Amino acid sequence: MLHDRVLVRTDIEEGERRSSGGIVIPATAAVGRRLAWAEVVAVGQNVRTVEPGDRVLFDPEDRAEVEVRGTAYVLMRERDLHAVASERLQGSEDSTGLYL
Repeated sequence: MLHDRVLVRTDIEEGERRSSGGIVIPATAAVGRRLAWAEVVAVGQNVRTVEPGDRVLFDPEDRAEVEVRGTAYVLMRERDLHAVASERLQGSEDSTGLYL
């Protein structure tokens, strides 16, 4: 990975989904703009806020997909990340681990 690039593996499952109430939502249903969670796989040398293994929130509309050894990944700049959920808690005991 070069510069400020971040390679992530998305959690998005294509196809129909199920709501929390049990309603099936078909894949063809129009959904408003939603952010998606993904796991960081690799980072460039200039990335400062995330590490491999962190979960990040990003806009799936602004993505560049790449396939490596049969697995689909998303490549983006660090500045395109909206939030980081990390096990590396910094600060006090009541910290949530979410950094926006």
